[in-house]
Amino acid sequence: MKDILNRISINPQVCHGKPTIRNKRYTVELILDLLSSGMTENEILEDYPSLEKEDILACLRYASLLTKANSFSISA
Repeated sequence: MKDILNRISINPQVCHGKPTIRNKRYTVELILDLLSSGMTENEILEDYPSLEKEDILACLRYASLLTKANSFSISA
């Protein structure tokens, strides 16, 4: 299986270089905000038909890796 993180793009010419899904104008931040607001995966896919389930999973994986990489710098 292809690495799911390949779905995340960082392109300075798209959304000011924010991480996006498949170089489209859907940012990882948007998807995480939608999920944290209580939207379900199915609701997001209905509202954004060009997205796929794997795109949402890629956003979650990306966020998970970021929190692991930055967790050592957070003080209590």
